[in-house]
Amino acid sequence: MGNWIINNGFTSVMLVVWMGINIFLFVWFYFFYDLGEQYFYTRHLLGSALAWARAPAAVLNFNCLLILLPVCRNLLSLIRGNFVCCSRTMRKQLDKNLSFHKLVAYMIALMTAVHMIAHLLNVEWYNNSRQGVYDNLSTALSNLSDDPQLNTTYLNPIRITNLDPQQIPTYFVFTTIAGLTGVIITLALILIITSSMEVIRRSYFEVFWYTHHLFIIFFAGLVFHGAGGIVRSQQATIPPHNLTFCKDRSQDWGKIPECPIPQFAGSFPQTWMYVIGPMVLYIFERLLRLIRYLQTVHYRRIVMRPSKVLELQLVKSGFKMEVGQYVFLNCPAISQLEWHPFTMTSAPEEDFFSVHIRSAGDWTDKLIDIMEKLPEGSQGPKMGVDGPFGTASEDVFDYEVSMLVGAGIGVTPFASILKSIWYKFKESNPRLRTRKIYFYWLCRETHAFEWFADLLQVLEKEMEERGMGDFLTYNLYLTKWDQSHADHVTVYVDHDKDVVTGLKQKTHYGRPAWDKEFEIVRKENPTSVVGTFLCGPEALGTVLEKKCAKFSEVDPRKTKFYFNKENF
Repeated sequence: MGNWIINNGFTSVMLVVWMGINIFLFVWFYFFYDLGEQYFYTRHLLGSALAWARAPAAVLNFNCLLILLPVCRNLLSLIRGNFVCCSRTMRKQLDKNLSFHKLVAYMIALMTAVHMIAHLLNVEWYNNSRQGVYDNLSTALSNLSDDPQLNTTYLNPIRITNLDPQQIPTYFVFTTIAGLTGVIITLALILIITSSMEVIRRSYFEVFWYTHHLFIIFFAGLVFHGAGGIVRSQQATIPPHNLTFCKDRSQDWGKIPECPIPQFAGSFPQTWMYVIGPMVLYIFERLLRLIRYLQTVHYRRIVMRPSKVLELQLVKSGFKMEVGQYVFLNCPAISQLEWHPFTMTSAPEEDFFSVHIRSAGDWTDKLIDIMEKLPEGSQGPKMGVDGPFGTASEDVFDYEVSMLVGAGIGVTPFASILKSIWYKFKESNPRLRTRKIYFYWLCRETHAFEWFADLLQVLEKEMEERGMGDFLTYNLYLTKWDQSHADHVTVYVDHDKDVVTGLKQKTHYGRPAWDKEFEIVRKENPTSVVGTFLCGPEALGTVLEKKCAKFSEVDPRKTKFYFNKENF
């Protein structure tokens, strides 16, 4: 339990607080509408569906306030920068922004379903009351209309009676502000959520990207949705309307002093007050993106690496980065609207920034195709750059000992870190706190190792010359190979250097035995705090997170493992 609290305690507290607020809002507004006297007559028409419609609406308002904040990347980077001297636990929460965004989205989907079902029942019961299906009180309440001469206001929002009763609910839904915006909001939300499934996002990113921008329609509809005033409450009158006495005497309303005709009014729309702040922040976010897009970006170098990996070295005036950060790229020649995230592989000490782009979809395939057709030494197409933005890898130098785990192209943030280490050693930087790094790179094909093998060779040589061979321990794992490769390795098994990478450290075949690796790190660093950083698949992240908890010591004086994962 102690080990689990180290890595997940604060996150769990935050989730409990968030869930507690949701439960409080639901319960509070449920009883407000279920017990409030001002809704006595409304409940008579609708029953408990009134409370079941309004309680989810309160939860929806709260979560619609939150949903945009985790994707305001510039805001998060600003906050992360202000926490640079604070607890790493606080900063780790910012790295889980997309997980929280999804969690809030699930809550919005659930509450929308409950809210919609309850209101569909409400419309049916409003219609039945208007047709006189129920008791005399329901009929009397439904017959009230807006009439200044009679000093009456309506309670039942269904005013039309000259249609087929079966068609009235449909007519009402598509001709009222609340009904029409409700349909639009629901359809937009369904498209957003279904296109956000991982299978769609991975295979058809463009579908995910474009449908996700339906959030503009969703929020616009949300602002106007409550203006319809469908749910109406009883207003104070002089003399007051005595509910206990008058509810069974509808025929005497307006005829005796104890029973003036009840007055009703729609609730003041509140949703806009919840969402206006996040909407303004997001507008500023997009304006900042536009400004960055308009800034000129020059190509320093364009390199095609093995396995269809494109390396772009770019230069932009005033651009400053930290290790492990990422940028969003936009290529108008491919799409004016699409922005894709890429971790930078350059070091802050370099006078350019670089990204490695693997062929992984329509957008990346088109970009690689354009670059391959360029004449030697020419500039590429216009490129918009938004960023840089912070990630968990920024904190790597805050730990005395770091474990870096990259899978395939997931090695990119660690290339930036390793380059920065090389520069820090070259400049004899006294502020380098890190004294040991364990680097693990898992690849499915041998060509992938060629991306950064030259970097590892330079580092290997640098450490040896400085007598710091133990500073960097790296392990390369090939997880897929054929018989011809195995035969080739067998022939050169006695060579001093690895046949795949040219490094002194030989390539391992298969996957790491993580229990063994963590035990080695723990024994070699018995009193250290170890930061474990992953850029790779969720399945590997689950394994490493469990290992961090398993091998962390409860004794605060002994080894602790903190898990950090890149999220895009």
